[in-house]
Amino acid sequence: MKKITLLFCLHLGLAVFAQTNPLIVPANIVLPKDTLVAKQLVESLNGFLNQKESPNKENTYILKEDLLETSILLDELKGIEKSPKLKNDSFYKGYLTNVVQIDKTNFIIQLSYIGLSESIPILSGSFEFLAKYRDDKFYFLSPLKRNTLSWQTKKIGNAIFHYKKELNTKVAAEYVKDIAFFDKKLNASQSNIDWYGCNDMPEVMQNIGVLYKLEYNGRSVSTINANENNTTLLVNGTYNTNFNGFDPHDLWHERVRNAFPKNTINKPVDEGCAYLYGGSWGISWSQILKTFKEKVASNPKSDWLNLYDGFYNFGESKEKHLIVSYLINALIVDKIEKEKGFTAVIELLNCGKYEKTNDNYFKVLEKLTGINKANFNESVWALIKKSGK
Repeated sequence: MKKITLLFCLHLGLAVFAQTNPLIVPANIVLPKDTLVAKQLVESLNGFLNQKESPNKENTYILKEDLLETSILLDELKGIEKSPKLKNDSFYKGYLTNVVQIDKTNFIIQLSYIGLSESIPILSGSFEFLAKYRDDKFYFLSPLKRNTLSWQTKKIGNAIFHYKKELNTKVAAEYVKDIAFFDKKLNASQSNIDWYGCNDMPEVMQNIGVLYKLEYNGRSVSTINANENNTTLLVNGTYNTNFNGFDPHDLWHERVRNAFPKNTINKPVDEGCAYLYGGSWGISWSQILKTFKEKVASNPKSDWLNLYDGFYNFGESKEKHLIVSYLINALIVDKIEKEKGFTAVIELLNCGKYEKTNDNYFKVLEKLTGINKANFNESVWALIKKSGK
């Protein structure tokens, strides 16, 4: 009897937890006339939202064929109830704000997350989903494909480019080539790319189904991505609708994060690789190295460990920074790759997040090269003297 009671209580507790913040449906919302369909819509929405913090591929309210584009929208909903400023994990409440029935089985759904602070409403985000009614259940997806239905597509290698009118196929082919080059170095399986060329961040948001998000307030340019089933979806909003250019430096970072967990990547090493293979701010690696030698390495009293820890900037401005610690790592990466291959570089790259003590970094660095804090200064000078030859 005690076991039955305990199991019942546990079941009840889980049910209550799962329904802690059900979607609020205001009285003025026009739901489907069929009351059973209306009930199933609300139940499906709550089920979909209750699973939103889990991996997207596990959400039972997403069809497999819609997973990729829906992931990019569902990622924007994760943690949407939280207010870090107010230290409240359930400050924003979800409201159903619009239901539009397109035909018998397809709907447009809009949600908003709103919180009250001193009687003032604060909007955290508004989102738009498409809904499909199948077998007495609703499935949800991003409107990305619907919103770009009139766009053209071009397949180059393992990438599909979605664009409005024109595509710079030469630059796009260079981009695909660089991806293959970086992925080969990283021992990463060659994943497919789905690229969408939007004009700016507001257009990116509109196309993926983010009507508003507090986090992006005022942001004019950005790229949003998602990864599912060995395919990367990139919705680009950096005034590059025709793919007239790309930054190899940023592309390196993207491929690294596609290959390894974010919490294992050491930023200074990652940036060093990006300098070496992609330059920075449109400046080539050879020019960065030349500027470094003229501005910093010309001083024989330079203390490299101190400059490393201080993230000394030798770039032309704060915005277009060039950091000493990143350049030193570029020299170290070049040395390791030449002597031991890129597999050894990967070990240093994944030594763990940057920390002030740099213990994790120097532990792996000494193992691979013999360089430690004690001999760092002379070792870096030796690398500088050999560089560029």
